[in-house]
Amino acid sequence: MIEYVIAHDPDDRIIDKAISLIKKGQLICVPSDTNWIALTDPFNKDAVERLHKLKKENLQKHFSLMVNEISKASEVAIIEDYAFKLLKRTTPGHYTFIFEATKKIAKTLKASKMDKEIGLRFVPSKLIDRLLEAFGAPLISTNIPTSILSSFEGSEEIYSYMIEEKLSNVLSLIIDPGEHEFTGQSTIVDFSKGEIEVVREGAGDPSPFL
Repeated sequence: MIEYVIAHDPDDRIIDKAISLIKKGQLICVPSDTNWIALTDPFNKDAVERLHKLKKENLQKHFSLMVNEISKASEVAIIEDYAFKLLKRTTPGHYTFIFEATKKIAKTLKASKMDKEIGLRFVPSKLIDRLLEAFGAPLISTNIPTSILSSFEGSEEIYSYMIEEKLSNVLSLIIDPGEHEFTGQSTIVDFSKGEIEVVREGAGDPSPFL
């Protein structure tokens, strides 16, 4: 099902509907700054399983946590003081920040004993901010795989009706704010090894981390 909203002022009714579905372990879909994404509760085992099924791979590195407050991010990631200061300067923004995951979230996301990293995203999106405020905690996300939509030949853009046609059996709700532009890939900044590494330069300005 597709619900349409105003990007800068999403309807409370639709936000409440989305949160109700998330709390039941369902997946919802919204556009982020970089792509269409699926969102759900990171601490719901069935919900995380649904994300794995959507991605068709059992790899934690495909998932990021959407957050809107650094204090809440600290509940799922180990953020040192120097990193905290940089996050305050650069968020929200077109970045994915890699941190060592807390034990609680690493266990939930099935991280291996050798891989306990988690990606954090503070995206400039009113819609996602409203969802995070209403849920009161981070939401786990993954990009909608473009390979799933490959049968729509001749279309360079991905529209909500395409996602609904292909993924209605996996997604419980798609929220469409109408016209939106994607920035391209996020800039990936890795804090997990005790030093700062810009892993990929993308839409976010890398200079604060160099």
